[in-house]
Amino acid sequence: MVSTRWVKAGLLAVSLLIIIIDQWTKQAAEMSLSFGQVVAVFPSFNFQLSYNTGAAFGMLGDAGGWQRILFSLIAVAIIASIVFWIIRQHKERVITSLGLAVILGGAAGNLIDRVAYGHVIDFVLLSWEGNSFPNFNIADVAINLGALMVLIGAGGRPKPIAVC
Repeated sequence: MVSTRWVKAGLLAVSLLIIIIDQWTKQAAEMSLSFGQVVAVFPSFNFQLSYNTGAAFGMLGDAGGWQRILFSLIAVAIIASIVFWIIRQHKERVITSLGLAVILGGAAGNLIDRVAYGHVIDFVLLSWEGNSFPNFNIADVAINLGALMVLIGAGGRPKPIAVC
């Protein structure tokens, strides 16, 4: 049987791996793409370097700068809550715990950008029949994938712990 400590360490390693991949891909986009330039990869899948000073989908992006502090504080609160939630999570809730770790990595990846650069670096652009989805990054994918995992995991119940 795997100890709870190793499970928690593994979850934090997943978060760290997501942060590393996210930051590496953002730096690669910064070094190889010109701002606003669209580079076709596959039909409907492109790279385009953009900066998001707002929240999801650029919401409040032109608010004058105060949103950077607000969104950073919200991210710190979410990250702290998730760390606490992971620590308190029953180890039998594998999908939920893994989903939380994935969200944690994504939230931390975008927080790093917001604090270091004043904006989040986005570079993936999906389009369909002339319509484009807002640019996003690996951290955004992780946050959404993690949220889906938490929802899926929420359907199960933890096994009771035998107290001797």
